[in-house]
Amino acid sequence: MLKPACWSWGGLRAVKLAYFVHDLADPAVTRRVRMLQAGGAQPVVLGFRRTDTAPETIAGAPAVDLGRTYDARLGHRAKATARAALTSGRWRELLAGAEVVMARTLEMLAVAEAARRTCRLDAPLVYECLDIHRLMLGEGAKSRAMRAVERALMRRASLLIVSSPAFLEAYFEPRQGVGATLPIPTLLMENKVLELEPRQTARPAPRPPGPPWRIGWMGAIRCRKSLDILTALAARRPDLVEVVIHGRPAYTEFDDFDAQVAAAPNVSFGGAYTAADLPRLYGDVHFSWAIDYMEEGQNSSWLLPNRIYESGRYGATPIALAGVQTGRYLAEHGFGVRLGDPGELEGFLEGLTAETYAGLRQRLDAVPSSAFVADAGDCGRLVEALVDRPVGLTRQQPLAAETKLVA
Repeated sequence: MLKPACWSWGGLRAVKLAYFVHDLADPAVTRRVRMLQAGGAQPVVLGFRRTDTAPETIAGAPAVDLGRTYDARLGHRAKATARAALTSGRWRELLAGAEVVMARTLEMLAVAEAARRTCRLDAPLVYECLDIHRLMLGEGAKSRAMRAVERALMRRASLLIVSSPAFLEAYFEPRQGVGATLPIPTLLMENKVLELEPRQTARPAPRPPGPPWRIGWMGAIRCRKSLDILTALAARRPDLVEVVIHGRPAYTEFDDFDAQVAAAPNVSFGGAYTAADLPRLYGDVHFSWAIDYMEEGQNSSWLLPNRIYESGRYGATPIALAGVQTGRYLAEHGFGVRLGDPGELEGFLEGLTAETYAGLRQRLDAVPSSAFVADAGDCGRLVEALVDRPVGLTRQQPLAAETKLVA
């Protein structure tokens, strides 16, 4: 069993934080751990994994493997969650002295609250929600029960963190009573690129204009409809468009992802990547695909994906639907391509000139980097918000409820 570490940071006492996560191998988890560390926290990470093996550490923080879970197998995940919650007393020594208990996703919130009680931790509970699963939105008995569980757990929490304001506006406020019958403070943390040193990498120069125009689809590859749209356009107009895909496909969402990509001309799949690859990947495309239909009209309409921040930071113009939160973000910041319908994409590319493309890039370059990047100051403000007091080397005032905080 892992033993408690020496909890210090920068010569000063750091905030010991227990961080419960759904997937130890998720790159977004690594980014959040780095952010917590830079803000003055010393996290220990406990979580399930979607890979065959588990990391022993995450960005140097100790990691506790709770076992393997799988995409689209909710029953198996529910049993694993219950088993972890019922045996959470085994972490008493490891978690002793934790000042914050933070959980990423609802299933981990249940495990975290069980651990907080069985390990007798005098620490606030923080709920980090990055997606609203379709199961939470139905009117059947199972959906109503899940919402009731979430409300009960949130009543025990001191803070709700979301990555998009639409999650509050479309779900937590109208469906769960947040801000009314459930007065939990809320915090917005967008999925920005983390840079702890000023301007670590220059924005790549614009790619020479097409045609063919190259579209990159990066990140969590889980939208069957997007794959159909992109492969059909590439097959129909190989003179006009190329598509490059990089990331981790959710194979359960596709009939045969690899075969569909292999059969499509001008479409390639480059596999998984690391954060260090982002400048090269985005610098090699004209546009970034930021359209998602996986949960159309629900989560897909409300989220703000990593790829819009990565696109902006590394110079690829994002393509989004105008009527969803991603499109509203682009409109607010004055860059990107907003389509009423993906069927407009072919006509847009046909009419695109070198001058028009240069104008799109100029508008992207004019957006302040703070719209895309979280820095060390943001990290400090995040940890202060978690404990509601200054920590580490920062001395700013604690953030109030419903404060917008980038991450």
